[in-house]
Amino acid sequence: MLHFTCHGRAATRTVDFSPKAAVIAGWAARDEAAVRHHIEELAAIGVPPPSSVPLFYRVAESLLTQSGRLEVLGPSSSGEIEPVIVSLTDGLWVTIGSDHTDRKAEAQGVALSKQLCGKPIAGALWRLDDVAPHWDELELRATITIAGERVRYQHGKLAALRPPADLIGRFATDGVLPPGHVMFGGTLGAIGGVRPADRFEMELSDPVLGRTIRHGYDIVPLPVVA
Repeated sequence: MLHFTCHGRAATRTVDFSPKAAVIAGWAARDEAAVRHHIEELAAIGVPPPSSVPLFYRVAESLLTQSGRLEVLGPSSSGEIEPVIVSLTDGLWVTIGSDHTDRKAEAQGVALSKQLCGKPIAGALWRLDDVAPHWDELELRATITIAGERVRYQHGKLAALRPPADLIGRFATDGVLPPGHVMFGGTLGAIGGVRPADRFEMELSDPVLGRTIRHGYDIVPLPVVA
């Protein structure tokens, strides 16, 4: 069960949400050069290229978490900030999440690697209709902490990614994301390359309405034993 605070233009309310399906949209940049860049940075750590773009990876909805602590197996995983569309009974809402992924397993199979890690998601939602007119101006920022040093990891506007209507239209034959579905909407290239960290922090800023959604989590590696 996830718990959200829904921020609409007229009112704010809280909801309990039991997800029915989780979808990760991969290779979702609008710019083909940006897609190639992300493919190349992952190829540098042994990840095979996708068969087509964008791709939609299904993961267990139980992986969605709002905890400030994420346990992972071994030291080879890392986060990726993404806009996230949440389909409630009264329509579509937006927040942020991290497609935290096991990079060692990713070299064997992207779908496998995505299933191995929890998917942190923020607790605040904005109604999609409220931000759709200026969607491209929304800004993603992610920072990581390694050995006590906090550094910028990802940064850019949503203009770099395919908009929700595009992704939903490609995923669902009727162009509708059913209630209970959660869709991660693609990520930005990592500044300095994909790498593990001790903590991942992310935010989505709306410069037009003057508000920000934030979430962060500590990454706790578990020992790998045979």
